[in-house]
Amino acid sequence: MNEIGINNKTKSRLNLKVIRQVAEKFLRINKINNKVLSIAFVGDKEMRRLNNKYRGKIGPTDILSFAGEDDFLGEIIMDCAQIKRQAKVFKNKTDDELYFILIHGLLHLSGYDDETKKGKKEMEEIGNKFFKKIL
Repeated sequence: MNEIGINNKTKSRLNLKVIRQVAEKFLRINKINNKVLSIAFVGDKEMRRLNNKYRGKIGPTDILSFAGEDDFLGEIIMDCAQIKRQAKVFKNKTDDELYFILIHGLLHLSGYDDETKKGKKEMEEIGNKFFKKIL
């Protein structure tokens, strides 16, 4: 049994039940068992700080994933404001964009990498396939 902790540090109204279900389905389908996963939602200011500290990048990003060890799968930190902006750009519903980005973070914690064009394409294809499968 996996343990999923969700912490919303924003004023955004989020459907935490669906967020948990997406994460649970991802872990179950990928046979990831007996792990602890932390998901946190933050605003632009905090994400900007974290993105600069851990990636040396200026400005907010939609998601940061930090792999854990042993029973701790890792932590996913998401920026609700950035995800809302992206949803408009890609003409997606905000919730759909959020779930897709969550899947992207879970893929990172599962060992996928998008630092190359090939890796990015692979992650997008797997993410899209999974998104269509569970939602």
